[in-house]
Amino acid sequence: MAKIDEKVLWGAAVKLRDKCDPADYKNVVLGLVFLKYVSDKYLAKFNELKAFGDGREHDEDYYIAEHVFIVPEKALWPYIASYSKDESLGQKIDEAFDELEKKNYELKGILPKTYSKSELDKVALGELVDFFTTHLKMEDADGDFFGQIYEYYIGAFATYIPQKGGEFFTPQSIVEMMVEILQPYKGRVFDPCCGSGGMFVQCSKFVKEHRGKVDDISIYGQESNPGTWKMAKMNLAIRGLAGNLGERNGDSFTDDLHKLLRADFILANPPYNIKDYWKPSLEGDPRWVFGKPDVKNANYAWLEIMYAKLAPKGKAAILMPNGATTSNTEDDRKVRKAMLEAGKVDAIIDLPDKLFSNTGISVQCWVLDRAKTDTDVLFINATKLGRMKTRKIRVFKGSEDDNNFDPKTEQNEIDLIASTYHKYKNDEGYENKLGFCNKASLEEIKEKDYSLNPGRYVGVDNSNQLSEEELNEQLKQTAKELFTLMDESKELEDKVREILKNEIK
Repeated sequence: MAKIDEKVLWGAAVKLRDKCDPADYKNVVLGLVFLKYVSDKYLAKFNELKAFGDGREHDEDYYIAEHVFIVPEKALWPYIASYSKDESLGQKIDEAFDELEKKNYELKGILPKTYSKSELDKVALGELVDFFTTHLKMEDADGDFFGQIYEYYIGAFATYIPQKGGEFFTPQSIVEMMVEILQPYKGRVFDPCCGSGGMFVQCSKFVKEHRGKVDDISIYGQESNPGTWKMAKMNLAIRGLAGNLGERNGDSFTDDLHKLLRADFILANPPYNIKDYWKPSLEGDPRWVFGKPDVKNANYAWLEIMYAKLAPKGKAAILMPNGATTSNTEDDRKVRKAMLEAGKVDAIIDLPDKLFSNTGISVQCWVLDRAKTDTDVLFINATKLGRMKTRKIRVFKGSEDDNNFDPKTEQNEIDLIASTYHKYKNDEGYENKLGFCNKASLEEIKEKDYSLNPGRYVGVDNSNQLSEEELNEQLKQTAKELFTLMDESKELEDKVREILKNEIK
């Protein structure tokens, strides 16, 4: 199937940008994407079953068996599209979502029903419906293709709509790297601040690409923002992924919806530097395995609750702001020291800047391992990796988001980072590389006052820099070339002067 131009997709969405409440903007667009997908999927299956000629197209079990949502007649896209020029369009869409929720219990309470709001521009809404009718013909599309469109819109909204509370859309390039490090082939995958569900989507891709069964991983998540929680539910539904995101949204600190869960893998990008997370009910919480965290900054609280959720052999990959590895507040340092001395910090990966589309903040990936017994830590400095995809956004070479990658001439940088980690972890051919990676002992870390900034351990690789003698020689050669060019320029100037003088005569 032909690739749809992302600029065209965004251009269609922009029709609504200034014509509805910013709080509703992304839900309106993504809701239509979802409605179009489930309708097309249902109609494709309906026509396939109808060809048998025995009436099975009316048996809901055939649809349920293949994870196809039941779409009543008044929720089908052709019916909705017939009202694109009608004032009642918004009401028809809201009614369609009501019908979908009645027939599909897993969608109960998660679909946006804001289309009939009086302030929503119905002309622009109708134009968007017409655009999807013309450009999104998905009779033979699968959840993966529509999921790509869905994720594109989520990422685009993250760029154009300011984020609050330190919450950022996690770029695909970073998620790929985290998944390649943990390699979640089988088991329970958890994200306590799951956003729109991007970590889960990438995990399912990883399993499929390695010829595994998606049903071998169990998805668990939690999200505090009600709108984002609904988006995550829809994103999983589009992909045909079953997941337990709780019966509602909830704060992972004060309203743990998965109290008994012990995860085999945790992948997370929690909101950074949250100042007002602490509540009296958190005092003495058993999840503070390494000591009470700083009550004025949630970074180490996130690290602790995720570690507490790990199964005995569980591992976590967690994004943190750069300052977390060197924070010297009393509580942060105490918790970091305890984690290191217990041998649970496995690796710290320093990532390049400009990976996030909506913030210039630089981050590091913490890898925690509950089963780890030694106290060594792998430090990777990946700050020099990546290429600029646009003027403002960087991606790892070889990631799905890198459209210019040439495997014949370039190294896949996600593979480079992940393979370095796995060589270290499996003790198979790992070597320290100046400027890039270093395995440090607890004694070395103590000498640096428990700082975990990779730059302090990997050193600087000056092997490509010229020596003083080489530099002087290069300057001499450059000067000779410059003098030659100046002489040639003078000769040319004299010739031009002579020609012009002759012309004047």
